[in-house]
Amino acid sequence: MAKQAAASGTIRGSRTGRPIMALLDLLGRRWSLRILWELREAPLTSRALRAACDEASPTVLQARLTELREAGFVELGDGGGYGLTALGRELCETFMPLHRFAERWKR
Repeated sequence: MAKQAAASGTIRGSRTGRPIMALLDLLGRRWSLRILWELREAPLTSRALRAACDEASPTVLQARLTELREAGFVELGDGGGYGLTALGRELCETFMPLHRFAERWKR
């Protein structure tokens, strides 16, 4: 989705279609970051992912999973669970300095 949006220039809040704007648009959608965060350690089934996401609406959760799959960050495994792709793991690694900062900040 993000790749398609960047190519077509239909990114919310941006007329340029720059990759950073496409990424921020995708990650700014409700539940996108939470899904990535919950998948950072291990794949989860739809049911387990929904529980981990505080019972997010199944419709919204599936929409986000579809967008994240189309963007190349999430994949559906052979066992039916969702997991991060190599690109998704790389993206989550970029969040870790922010996570460590947040942990220090909350103290």
